[in-house]
Amino acid sequence: MSEFDAILSELRSKTADDVKTLSGVSLPEELRGLNPTDLDAFLTVLDAQLRSIHQDDEGGLREKTDAEQAAFDYGLTLRDKVVAKIEDHRKISEVFRRRPKAVTDTLASLKISGENDPYGDVRRLGAGEARDRALRLMDQDRVATSHLADDQKTQIERMMRSDPNIARRILVTENDSYRTAWMKLVTKPHPFLEPEEQRAVRSWEEFRAASENTTTAGGFGIPVFIDPSIILTSQGSGNPFLSLARQVTVNTNMWKGVSSAGVSWSFQTEAAAASDAAATLAQPSVTVHMARGFIPYSIEVGEDYPSFASEMSTLLASGYDELLVDKFTRGSGSSEPYGVLTVLSASAGTRVTVTTVGTIGSPDPYKVWQAVPQRFRRNASWLMSVSANNGIRQIGAANVYHGYTVNLPESWADQLMGRPVFESPYMPDTTTSATAPVGVAVVGDFSSMVVARNGGMSVELLPQLFQQVTAGSGPAVPTGQRGWFAYARIGSNIVDTNAFRLLVNS
Repeated sequence: MSEFDAILSELRSKTADDVKTLSGVSLPEELRGLNPTDLDAFLTVLDAQLRSIHQDDEGGLREKTDAEQAAFDYGLTLRDKVVAKIEDHRKISEVFRRRPKAVTDTLASLKISGENDPYGDVRRLGAGEARDRALRLMDQDRVATSHLADDQKTQIERMMRSDPNIARRILVTENDSYRTAWMKLVTKPHPFLEPEEQRAVRSWEEFRAASENTTTAGGFGIPVFIDPSIILTSQGSGNPFLSLARQVTVNTNMWKGVSSAGVSWSFQTEAAAASDAAATLAQPSVTVHMARGFIPYSIEVGEDYPSFASEMSTLLASGYDELLVDKFTRGSGSSEPYGVLTVLSASAGTRVTVTTVGTIGSPDPYKVWQAVPQRFRRNASWLMSVSANNGIRQIGAANVYHGYTVNLPESWADQLMGRPVFESPYMPDTTTSATAPVGVAVVGDFSSMVVARNGGMSVELLPQLFQQVTAGSGPAVPTGQRGWFAYARIGSNIVDTNAFRLLVNS
């Protein structure tokens, strides 16, 4: 029974006089204190009550008594009042959603601090409301998102739906005041900020302090729509892991999941005791580490380069992306993400040895593919270096016609066994020494690889860089350079090694 059933159960006691009284009231007693969500729920229950008076259980129309007719008329009048209130809210929301920048700026100048802070309510927004506001902003701010490809917009939308703090970060950082303030803060040692810029920066600081998913350092968060740790996608980079792996967001330094090999079923005779089919649960984890980048630049460049911020973010994205491809492939897991090659090489059950040591031969793609459990083959992908891909392409010959992939003018065999093939330059070559097992190709379901992110990327300005004139002695002197120190938190690991098989050269 809903919280409104008790109120609406009184419908059957209403009279014709009550209907007349209700008609002259703008806000009925039943609707006082209800927010828009409550009004929607109230309308649903009211419709059910009216239907129960008007129709029987089989859907036939009932012959109403005078009392039931009065109750029905009262309910219809009340329903009109509810619908009117919901429509009023919709219209007002539309006004605020589409208000011009001049109105927004005026409101900002009138609201100084505390409860009237135009940014302060972002921290108190519910997950759904924060997401909806961020989606509207993303749709309306064509200038800020004009450089994003469709797949990058999809990536941001997916992340804000799964992590309310990404949506809140968009609301805090994707506005003109924060953008201009951020540009000043990361290019000038002692910037002068306008009042609106000060409020925007204060909002970021309050958001950062209140959010568990941000570092305690004092960096300035890059606006989301140029934040390379958020907008990178496989189409926009050479990083296949960003589309293959399962991506999650965390608000601590570790993601913890639950995995199971499954539940065993069986057929049994009539009235026999049920067998114990309890699943064995495990808790895989992914530790989040801090990736760091540093860009030195001259004071002249910072002052004279008109598109300095966007160019710096491009450099950050390039370096960050290359680092992720490297570590997601062969990371040690010590102060850095675990790489797929590292984890699978340590798991003897995933290794499949080539037929001829040190060489990929015609039986080998079949061997490693057959070794992948059937349930993982359906969503499998291949990962290898160009050298390994070339070795597979050369298998096809007159007497090995089944090994044909693509002819020489093509640069890459992009499918094997009907599944896509991706490149990582950090996978070993087939010519690597065979004195110890070396993985040359991975195949499996990469959704069993988890990439965990904690927040977005932040930047701190180092106002002066120094170096010693004489190495090892004398005071350090300024070089006329500044520096950007950027950092982001991310980790990766394989949560189910059985989803993969690794082709090794010995």
